[in-house]
Amino acid sequence: MAPDRYTCEEAFRRLDDYVDRELSAAEQQRVAVHLETCAMCAEEYVFEASLLRMVRERLARIAAPASLRARVAALLADR
Repeated sequence: MAPDRYTCEEAFRRLDDYVDRELSAAEQQRVAVHLETCAMCAEEYVFEASLLRMVRERLARIAAPASLRARVAALLADR
């Protein structure tokens, strides 16, 4: 049986969800294996992960009004 290898296109389409850890365990593993063998995709992953980290750090410094937090919490509760 041939190994189940992702193409760059398949991995790239899932990269955002991989960074956010929103894939199933099996999908997460497939992308991880691809990133171990593909320098181009691994470089894109490093870029996206660092961009997300920077955005999160900057957002942590912004105080959201209580009314906005309450609206977001209500919307999330309705999901």
